[in-house]
Amino acid sequence: MKGVLVNRAREAAVDTMEKSFDATGQGVLLDLAKSLAGAKTLTDIVELQAAYWRKQFGALTAQAEEVRALSTKVTADAGEPLKAHVKRGVDELGRGN
Repeated sequence: MKGVLVNRAREAAVDTMEKSFDATGQGVLLDLAKSLAGAKTLTDIVELQAAYWRKQFGALTAQAEEVRALSTKVTADAGEPLKAHVKRGVDELGRGN
């Protein structure tokens, strides 16, 4: 059961990330295209593209961290019922002695 919950949470996070990339990516590409159209030298073009890729990598890194944090939380939350069940069993054994 725990694995199913974790997988569902990961799938939801990835789906959200993909939708975010699609919407954001289209706007960013349009901005890049406008900037490239106004570039006057090859150096300007290279600098614009490098800035674009740095920004994309930064966004990907931030989103990957969000997915990691969400996965950690889901895993911890999914384990709580099991942890409580084990504690009850240990408590009952302690009272039986």
